[in-house]
Amino acid sequence: MVNKLELVEHVAEATETSKAAAAAAIDAVLDGITKALKKGEEVRLVGFGTFSVKKRAAGKGRNPATGEEIKIPASKSARFKPGATLKAALNKTK
Repeated sequence: MVNKLELVEHVAEATETSKAAAAAAIDAVLDGITKALKKGEEVRLVGFGTFSVKKRAAGKGRNPATGEEIKIPASKSARFKPGATLKAALNKTK
């Protein structure tokens, strides 16, 4: 697993910038993706993948402990579909 700090360190080394500048760049990218998704737009990063919003309709469920019927509200969630280049890189044999 790679956390944000490790990603910042990688970007700082790869771009020969400070960790603060790398962190600001990563935050700006994530903020841009978040804002676009909140508007219902897709974010396509050619060669990497596509971020989109998936809407789920309201429904009914059951509390497994009591058997009581409950309402499940409609919701939205982020989805990611990897691009062909990313898929190829992940499935490449060493």
